[in-house]
Amino acid sequence: TRVQVNSGAAIVTLFQDDRPVMSMKAVSGRPGDETPILASKIHSIVINPPWNVPTGIAQRELWPKERANPGYFARNGYRVIRTEGGGTRLQQASGDQSALGRFKFDFDNDFAVYLHDTPAKGAFELFERQASHGCVRLEKPRALADALLAGDPTWTPEAIDAQLATDKTVRAPLPQDVPVFILYWTAFAGVDGQMHFRSDTYGWDHELLTRAGVLGP
Repeated sequence: TRVQVNSGAAIVTLFQDDRPVMSMKAVSGRPGDETPILASKIHSIVINPPWNVPTGIAQRELWPKERANPGYFARNGYRVIRTEGGGTRLQQASGDQSALGRFKFDFDNDFAVYLHDTPAKGAFELFERQASHGCVRLEKPRALADALLAGDPTWTPEAIDAQLATDKTVRAPLPQDVPVFILYWTAFAGVDGQMHFRSDTYGWDHELLTRAGVLGP
């Protein structure tokens, strides 16, 4: 049983007993903000997560919007939080406008990436879906949450519905940690049994072939 992410195709698949039981579109990191290759274990799901905005994104993208259109933060649920030492950070409140949507799937890693919902659904209609800052956006996060929490007497579908209605943030530990693998495959077998191919968006295939001496520098 595992969650398998292919950042090269922006597809997420849930396997149970080594059989694919659910597959969905995803949005992975754009070139320059590549989703890393890693193996970990999903240990919990945050329902109604706030977004603690990374400093770089805040400085490059959000503060210029606030300066150009005063009140942008307030209209979009952001608040400025004072930090020790006199600095500030941005946090977007939980709810429908949160960049993380309603679900965040947490697993330990050195890259501060995770799987999450999103209110921006348009990118799922694209064929090449490398457009995020590095985290993986999910087309069907509720379906994945229901599957990973199945059998938990606390987090039944009805309990999840009730929590979603409050906008209050809560962490739901999984009954059992679920392995998650983030891979980069541009040629792969789909759940339909057919071979699929994608362009080498990150240039990692080219780099490997160059290092192996198959391609020239």
